[in-house]
Amino acid sequence: MSTDPASEREALRLDQFLKFRGVADSGGQAKLLIQSGEVRVNGEVETRRRRKLVVGDVVEVDGREYSPDEFLSDG
Repeated sequence: MSTDPASEREALRLDQFLKFRGVADSGGQAKLLIQSGEVRVNGEVETRRRRKLVVGDVVEVDGREYSPDEFLSDG
């Protein structure tokens, strides 16, 4: 069987989120932002591009905060 869309909403990779949110134009740009220490998750610098985001996480880039909740909730 194929993957269940509901289960895909349970977690989202940080690099994917940056692309979906329009913070990065490409996966390569997302990777550079993350590896250079310009991305924080819940107030901590995050350098793992495959870090899984969950509902309630707060991603910060260039002083702007973003929430992955809209991409993760069934809502």
